[in-house]
Amino acid sequence: MHHYTVLSPHNPQSAQSKSPPQLSAEGSHMTSDEILLDVEERMEKAVRKLKSDLAGIRTGRANPGLVDSLRVEVYGSPTPLKQIASVGAPEPNQIVIRPYDPNTIKEIEKAILASDLGFTPQNDGRVIRLNVPPLSTEVRRKMVARVRELAEEARIALRNIRRDGNKMADQAEEEKELSEDDCQRLKEQIQELTKQYENQVNEAAKTREKEVMED
Repeated sequence: MHHYTVLSPHNPQSAQSKSPPQLSAEGSHMTSDEILLDVEERMEKAVRKLKSDLAGIRTGRANPGLVDSLRVEVYGSPTPLKQIASVGAPEPNQIVIRPYDPNTIKEIEKAILASDLGFTPQNDGRVIRLNVPPLSTEVRRKMVARVRELAEEARIALRNIRRDGNKMADQAEEEKELSEDDCQRLKEQIQELTKQYENQVNEAAKTREKEVMED
């Protein structure tokens, strides 16, 4: 991943210590480095979201990601399962959940039953075991279709971010903050980032599709 240095004439660290400015049609007198940094961080966030969404898609094998983000009502608020228990898949068809606090095991079991995961938890008082049945061919096809749909949503997000970055480059040129050559160079760098993150999207989707089809 490329990292672009952002310098402020008043404070060299200011652009890194604050949240990056968001691109907007009105403009914010952003430098080319600031535009690139904003584009890169937004693209990184889009890919991160895709990977998180893909982790929740069932595959042919037991995968802790299926339950990691499950929210459990404990200590007075909904809490992600991974914060209150260790989750593993010691066997291809079984997920094991070990609560850090054994007193929360009933709440975890309740959350699993209330979810749309379709698993029946086996609770021995210390750990919860979830048997993950093999996927039918029809379900696998649906899961692959969902992977492709999520990947396309991520690609669209990347193109929208590229469009925003290019608009800011054009505006900076119009306002004489960038020369024509600098504007073109900035657009080329934005395109380079777009390709880089599109490749990450394609690779993540391809890997997940393969996992879905594995026995």
